[in-house]
Amino acid sequence: MSGLRTRPLVEPEVAEVVPRPRRSPHRSSAWVRLASSAGPPLLLVVVLSAGWQLMTVRLDSPLVPGLPEIRDALVEIARSGLLWSSLEVTLLRVALGFALAFVLAVAVGIAMGRNVWVRRFLEPLVLLGLVVPGLVKALLGVIWFGISMVNPVLVVAMAAAPALIINLTQGVRSVDPALLEMAHVYRFSRRTRLRRLWIPALAPGLFAGARLGVALSWKVIVLVEIFGLADGVGYQLNLEFTQHHVAGVLAWTIAFAGVMTVIEYGVLQTLERRSARWRREVSV
Repeated sequence: MSGLRTRPLVEPEVAEVVPRPRRSPHRSSAWVRLASSAGPPLLLVVVLSAGWQLMTVRLDSPLVPGLPEIRDALVEIARSGLLWSSLEVTLLRVALGFALAFVLAVAVGIAMGRNVWVRRFLEPLVLLGLVVPGLVKALLGVIWFGISMVNPVLVVAMAAAPALIINLTQGVRSVDPALLEMAHVYRFSRRTRLRRLWIPALAPGLFAGARLGVALSWKVIVLVEIFGLADGVGYQLNLEFTQHHVAGVLAWTIAFAGVMTVIEYGVLQTLERRSARWRREVSV
C-alpha cells in the first residue's frame, strides 16, 4: 500500500452557465389576449373588404365604388377638416343626450325595480319608447323642437333611456333579498351599500343597457341631423346622397362606424371588464 501513489483529488471544472433571460409570462399573455381579442374583428374586416372589392369588380357599376375610391374620399374629408368638425358636433349631441338618458334611467329603473306599483305603471310607457322607430322620434323631434340643440339631445335621450331602464330594472330585481337584509342587520352605511352591494349588482345590466342605448343613440342622431339640422355626420351623409356620391356616403359611414367601434371596444368593454374584475377574483 505504501508503494501506491495517490493523486490529489482535483475538483472537476464546472462550466459556467449563463442563465438565459426568461420572457415575462405577463408580456406573452398580454400579446395572446390582444391577438385573441383583436384578431377576429380584423379578420372580419379583411373578409368584408375582399368581398366588397370582388363584388365591385364583378358588377363594374358606378353605384358600387371600389376600395381605392372609398379610401380617396375618406382621405379627402379628413384632410379638409370636415370629418373632425362634424364628428365633434355629433359626439357632443350624443354625449349630452346619453347623459340625460342615464340620469333618467337610474332614477326610473331603481324605482321600477324596488316598487311593483311603479313598475306596472311605467312599464307600458317604457316598452312603447323601446318599440317606436327611431325615424318617428326624429321626425317628432324636428316638428316639436325645430333645429335647436334641444332637439337632438331629447331625441337621443328618448332613444337610449328605455333600454337602460329595462336593464336597470332587471338588475335591481335580481339582487338577493338576503343581502339586503344582511346590510340592514349590520347597519351598513349608504356608501357601503352603494359600493359593495348595488354597484356590483347593477353593473352587468347597466353596461348591457349602455351598449344597446349607445347603438340606438347613434342611429337616431343621424336621422335627426338628416331631417332637421345643418351640420353633423347625418347632414354630411345627406349632402353626399343628394350629390349621388356613393363613395362619399360610404366614407362617412366608415368613419362613423370607426368612432362607434372605438367607443364600444375602447370605452364600454374596458369599463365592463374592470367592473367585473371582482367576479374573477372570487372565482379563483
